[in-house]
Amino acid sequence: MDTINIKIAGLGGMGVLSASFVLAEAAFIAGYDVKKAEVHGMSQRGGSVASDIRFGDRVLSPMIPGGEVDYLVAIAPEWADMHRAELRVTGKMLTPADVEGFANKRALNVVLMGALSRLLPIPEAAWLDALAKGFPAKLHESNLAAFQFGREKIEPPTLQPSQN
Repeated sequence: MDTINIKIAGLGGMGVLSASFVLAEAAFIAGYDVKKAEVHGMSQRGGSVASDIRFGDRVLSPMIPGGEVDYLVAIAPEWADMHRAELRVTGKMLTPADVEGFANKRALNVVLMGALSRLLPIPEAAWLDALAKGFPAKLHESNLAAFQFGREKIEPPTLQPSQN
């Protein structure tokens, strides 16, 4: 399998690093070679945070080469435009605008992972295992509900193609 490249971007405190952990862990559980790199800005103060996650049969570098992002998950809407140029021509973008009807904005990162999960060759069981590993037990039910909402209610055709 070719390497799949995903960038998750947002602001500190929005769950970028948690989402990248869940994605990387799910891919690892599914048996893929996984590499991850993170850029932490002033994350404790709402600064920029981005994470590159790459997985496939064999991944040599954690950094996504320019113009090769397959999926951009912009947890903060303003990061969609900032990172749009990094998408492949066939790349897809997920943003908060794709999420309607989910009230708990603190779980937006998990809702977006649920939507992304429908597009990736990772079994649902691997995602659920990764969610359990990535969050405290007291948050398991709410995160499971957020993940399932994204997986079931956000249709992949609503994902925004890049405008490169």
